[in-house]
Parts: sequence; C-alpha cells; structure tokens
Amino acid sequence: MPCTLLSNRKKVVSMNKKPYFGRLITAMVTFFHEDGSLNADGTAEFASWLLDHGSDAILVSGTSGEAPTMTYAEKEELFTKVIAKVNGRGPVIVGTGSNNTADVLEMNKLAEKVGADGVLVVGPYYNKPSQEGYYRHYKTIAENTRLPIVIYNVPGRTGSNIQPATIARLARDCKNIVAIKEAAGNVAQTAELYRLVPEDFSIYSGDDGLILPFMSVGAVGLISVLSNVNGQILQDLMQSYERGEVQKARDLNKVMVPQARSMFLVSNPIPIKEAVTRMTPFNAGPYRLPLCPMTDEEREKVTRAWKESGLLK
Repeated sequence: MPCTLLSNRKKVVSMNKKPYFGRLITAMVTFFHEDGSLNADGTAEFASWLLDHGSDAILVSGTSGEAPTMTYAEKEELFTKVIAKVNGRGPVIVGTGSNNTADVLEMNKLAEKVGADGVLVVGPYYNKPSQEGYYRHYKTIAENTRLPIVIYNVPGRTGSNIQPATIARLARDCKNIVAIKEAAGNVAQTAELYRLVPEDFSIYSGDDGLILPFMSVGAVGLISVLSNVNGQILQDLMQSYERGEVQKARDLNKVMVPQARSMFLVSNPIPIKEAVTRMTPFNAGPYRLPLCPMTDEEREKVTRAWKESGLLK
C-alpha cells in the first residue's frame, strides 16, 4: 500500500530541495459558456497558455476553479481535456477533496483513470474533525490511491486548522502524501511545519502575498491565484530568492503584493476570473451560482486596484 510507516524518511540537510510539482502551480479558473455550460476546451487552451507564462504546473478544479459547482461528469471531461492538451509539458494536479472520505476515494479513482499527476485534497469542511479525524481521513485516502497527494489546509474556508504535528505524522507515515498547500496565513505555523516534516516533503504557500516570508521559513513554492494573469512576476520572485538575490526578491515582492491583494477585495475567484477575461487573450465566461459578478461599486474598487498595481493600463 502507498501509505506505510517510513522510519527511514528522515530529515536530510539540503538548502535547495526541488519542489515536488515545480515551484509555481497555478490554481486555474474554469471557463463556462454564456449559457452556464462547461467550456472544457477553452479551459484546456488556457492551461496550455499558463505553462507558457510562468507556471510549472496546473491545478484544475480547486477553489479558484469553482469545483463545488461542477458535476462528476463535468470534472471527468475537464480533467481529460486539460491533461490531453498539456500533453506532459507540466504536471496536472486535480482537486478531489470533499468532507466525505468515501467521495474522495471515488474522485481519486477518476483522477487515476484520466492520468492526473497528483491530487489536491482540501481538509474536510463543515464537519470540523479532530486532529485524529484528519489523520484517519488522509491516511485512508493515501492507502487507496497510487497518486501523489497534496494536503490543502485552508482554515478560513473549512473552519478548522490541520496542525503541523498532524501533517508531519501523515508525511512520515504515508509516502504518497508529498506536499501541502498551506493557506492558514501564519508564518510561525509554517516554520513549525518545516521543523517537523521530512526534508523531502514540499511546503507550498497557499497565499500569493505571503510567498516571500513563507520561503524564508521553509516553503519551496506557491499554489497561486495571481498567476492566472501574472505568473512571471511570481516565478521571478521565487527564483531570485533561491539564487540568493534577496533584495531583488524584496523589490519584486513590493510590486506583487498589491496585485495579489487586488484579487481578494471580493471573494475569490470572482476578481481573478474577470481579470482573466480582461488581461489575457481568453474569455473565461460567467460564474456559477452562488458566485455572481461584482457589483458596479465592487468592480470600480477592484479596477482601481488593478490600475494602481500596474496590472491594468
């Protein structure tokens, strides 16, 4: 079984460990037609474009991809077409998380069937399990798939925090739990996570605006919203930091942070999806309820932030 006790998986001193899925993973938006139906072909074209504009890997059907609004059949079509279009140019990770462990197992079977390179599994939302419940949830998932797993910790959306000790226990016990998208927004927690996990475990920031401080305490990359429209600045920032060009990274960070912040002035993915339509060659299409377009007042505020940050002329 993929999930086994790994007594020999210990920390090895390394300053330049390679991120498991590359340094910059874009949590891409999902395109819909004007009638609300899935535009899988357009989304696949956009995934290919992202790999030419700074992204190392693609995350399909995450929060930014409006995953909760898509059916199993739509996800199968979307995963299949994105993977075919990318054609091995970069890893494709698919979101399979749920607050029902059994549903995750079924989605992971689909991920294996379509040839995904890994799965992102968000912490169970609404149920608010104990730390032991989190452990058993992820351990069961790991035991039932051969795919690499990225744990997604986002307390602001799930209502509960997966503690570093729990993540470290899973990383030690399950060889196919290879990374975390850490979106608790807590630098101290990330530092503690780095202290506890095996050296070959990849910590990804789940917040664009925190990537520089997160890298300073052990993160190796970013699962990004902003990179839907400006991946290159994030790639340059991270590469600069890794080369030891800390001042250059700081200067890029000064430009990037207001851009990242602008994407969260209204609930994600509302601003970023409109930004894709206005800032790239693509039309991302409408939202699905319960998400809806920005009000005129919200759009004015967000557009002003885009212009002030240099994203929009």
